[in-house]
Amino acid sequence: MFRRSIRQKIAGIAAGLIVLAVIASLLSMVLASRVGHLLDELTNRYIPAYGHLARVNIRSLERSLALRRMVMAKMQALPDEVAYSAARKAYEDIDPVLIGEAAAARKLIDSIIQDPDTPSNKAELGRIDDRIDNAISDLRRRLVEENATLLRQMNDGDTAGVKQTMARTDQLRDEFHARIESIRTDMLAQVAAAANNVMTAQNRAIVISAIVTAIAGVLGFVFAMLVGSGITRPVMRLLEGAREVEAGRLDGSITITTQDEIGQLSAAFNRMIETLRHNQRIRETFGRYINPRIAEGLLEQPAIAATEGQRRLMTVMFCDMKGFTSLSEGVTPRGLVKIMNLYLATMSEPINAQGGIIDKYIGDAIMAYWGAPFVEEAEQADLAALAALDMIGCVAGLRKELPELLGVRTIPTDCDVRIGIATGEALVGSIGSRLMMSYTVLGDTVNLASRLEGANKFYGCRCLISEATASACAHAIELREIDRLVAVGQTQSQAVFEIMARKGEFTSQQTLLRQHYSEGLAAYRERRWDDATRAFAAALDAVPGDGPSMTLMERVDAYTKTPPAAGWDGAWQMDRK
Repeated sequence: MFRRSIRQKIAGIAAGLIVLAVIASLLSMVLASRVGHLLDELTNRYIPAYGHLARVNIRSLERSLALRRMVMAKMQALPDEVAYSAARKAYEDIDPVLIGEAAAARKLIDSIIQDPDTPSNKAELGRIDDRIDNAISDLRRRLVEENATLLRQMNDGDTAGVKQTMARTDQLRDEFHARIESIRTDMLAQVAAAANNVMTAQNRAIVISAIVTAIAGVLGFVFAMLVGSGITRPVMRLLEGAREVEAGRLDGSITITTQDEIGQLSAAFNRMIETLRHNQRIRETFGRYINPRIAEGLLEQPAIAATEGQRRLMTVMFCDMKGFTSLSEGVTPRGLVKIMNLYLATMSEPINAQGGIIDKYIGDAIMAYWGAPFVEEAEQADLAALAALDMIGCVAGLRKELPELLGVRTIPTDCDVRIGIATGEALVGSIGSRLMMSYTVLGDTVNLASRLEGANKFYGCRCLISEATASACAHAIELREIDRLVAVGQTQSQAVFEIMARKGEFTSQQTLLRQHYSEGLAAYRERRWDDATRAFAAALDAVPGDGPSMTLMERVDAYTKTPPAAGWDGAWQMDRK
């Protein structure tokens, strides 16, 4: 029943609008027909009548010219009868044409007067008609008399009489022209009045059509609003609710005011909002345990969750807190949780800011990675290096906040970070069992990053990166080659580098440090122990306490006393104690 009622209301709105449109169209057609009739009278009666009157003057002049030619041909010393006959014939032929033009003008004027559907000045047109008749009748009567006299005088050879008669004829012609000109002037005024009537009718038609159309539109709108308000109001509430959901605001609901289909739809919409609200709470809760970008990627791009995994070029980072063991022994469990939360939050922010994915927290260690589909392959090493620099820059602030967090003046140990970064091919995908899965990275690159993080303690530095990472980010980061080493579980040695600063932000001390350290490293590999000792000492003069310089100097001292075995290539075995 309700659905049919809605259809009836909509059909009623449509029918009403159609009726109003038909009425407006019919009225416009009537007004247009009226304008057309007036315009037809103007173009087919008034203007042609005026044209006939103008041609009456022209025919009168032509007749006067023919008459003069007759006189000239006849009154010569030797009369030219041929020319006289031609001129007389032209004279006689023009007369009926002139009368016809006048009659045609009168006929058109009479038709205007007889038309009851046009607002013409019938009295003035009647006077014009009488004046045309009088002018033509009087002219013909007087010209017939003068022409008869002129022909007789020409036949008698009365030159003086011909001149006098011609003068009277010219006077008659001028008088006739004056009368016709006066009639034409009055007729032109009637033409202008008729044109004005056309314009007035046209403007009236436009105004009336506009008014009727506006009235029809207003009535149709009011009618539609009155009939459709009961339908559109709950629909608008649904639309507003949908917009709130689109904007991410799920805390509201729609008030149900009807028990019809729209009311049922509103109830379903409220249930949907409740479900979305519940799902959002789940997503926000588990977003703390699963990286939101991974969760979104798994939902929006199921292909990345392939259980067989994919081999991709990835950059992996491991970060560990130096001195955590000593620190954990001197604080309560609650204080340790506060320290860990502050430390992990501080170190995680630069990783997220540089587009990294935090894979997991392993005690005080952080594992993160960069690579497709989360960042461009060409940018991953740069972003990881920049994140490492930002993390190192956060250490000073972290050292200040920890005592305040624990409510003590100092903490038992000086906390710091150790970071290892490696770039290479890794297995990426969902790893686990049917009970639990983890989207992570595996492979030698991950192991190398972990080993480099641990190697920092041997060299006394904060951030070591692999040779592949250094090659990829060298254009954006200032680096220093630290050593060649063989990571645990590997047989081939590779160069490792320390991240020192962003490109262009190198200090003069760092420049001297890198220069002297590079000289010392070259001498060390060539077994020039004295040169190596001097170079590392110069590096320590530039930056006192530099860990890699002190480590290599200790090795040089040891090798000076006990030279390495034959075949030594300068590489350091990480598992060597």
